[in-house]
Amino acid sequence: MTRFIQKLVLLASLTTLSITLPAKEIYQPLSKPKINEINIYSKKSFITKAVEKTGPSVVTIDTQRYIKKRKFPSNSQLFLDPYFERFFGLDLQNDNRPRIEQNQGSGFIFADGLVMTNAHVVNGSDKVIVGLTNGKKLNAKLVGQDFFTDLAVLKIEGKGPWPKAKLGDSAKIKVGDWAIAVGNPFGLENTVTLGIISNLNRNVTQLGIYDKKLELIQTDAAINPGNSGGPLLNSDGEVIGINTLIRSGPGAGLSFAIPINKAKEISYQLLKNGKVIHPMIGISLIVESNSERKDNVVKVGYIVPNSPAEKSGIKIDDILIKVGNKDIKTASEVIDQITRNGIKKPINILLKRKNKFIKLKVIPTDITNLENS
Repeated sequence: MTRFIQKLVLLASLTTLSITLPAKEIYQPLSKPKINEINIYSKKSFITKAVEKTGPSVVTIDTQRYIKKRKFPSNSQLFLDPYFERFFGLDLQNDNRPRIEQNQGSGFIFADGLVMTNAHVVNGSDKVIVGLTNGKKLNAKLVGQDFFTDLAVLKIEGKGPWPKAKLGDSAKIKVGDWAIAVGNPFGLENTVTLGIISNLNRNVTQLGIYDKKLELIQTDAAINPGNSGGPLLNSDGEVIGINTLIRSGPGAGLSFAIPINKAKEISYQLLKNGKVIHPMIGISLIVESNSERKDNVVKVGYIVPNSPAEKSGIKIDDILIKVGNKDIKTASEVIDQITRNGIKKPINILLKRKNKFIKLKVIPTDITNLENS
């Protein structure tokens, strides 16, 4: 009986050992490393990863402009009348001294030593200094700027290697996608705001801006003063736009960026030619909804005097049916077709005037020629 009991105890001990030992061996190598790995990974959001990828390429742009003395007639009594100064609260003697006007904006390095930013950030500057995230400040030269798209390219005077931003494809973004705005407002490096893409192809004329040629990305990611020229990123850290303006006053909280595909096209022309050609025929457009056809009608709202449009016989209120090979439904399609056509060669335009269809050939010209006409 004693031997039988000893065998049972020994069998029970072996069974327990066979169960507990493998469990212990499995628990140690699998559970502990996986938990640590997940914790480390979960600490970084997609925003952090995006900024880590592109943040080093974002730069501060400091500009200086020399303001010379104001010119007054030699017989001017302006400085001789103290009452004039007291009445208007002016210190005209000091105001007439030469001075340096300083401004600041943002930009990002997109190629070896090349920085993309807004034209309004560097416009009229006598000196441009680029501040890198590693603390270095280097002089930069203006390669070219384009007022109509508000884009400029700078060349940093120095040797790399340079941290470069990865450029995305703005044609692939959708309303509702994440949008991350990065810039250096007031010199505060890599200030980040988060939002979504609120709208696409927003025409600047809807914002009351008539001297620019832009279709913008609208976002609710805050673009602060000094953020101009900085990148707008997607969730993968790719640049999809260039922060350019904000809406202040009524309707504040709206921010806008230039699509990166357009920026790439403009920067290529600036690097190649130092300027950008903007084919125009000299018309402004009005888009009206058509309840009968359930689509839009694009009409001529204004014609620039002595422009190609006026010379070819286009009139106000003409409806554009076809430009080039494109059936027209939006104003942007008209602009796109004329841009693709280029200057100095005719483009076919089919329009409707009252109940008549009229075919015309118009030769676009550069926008600067329209200004001088």
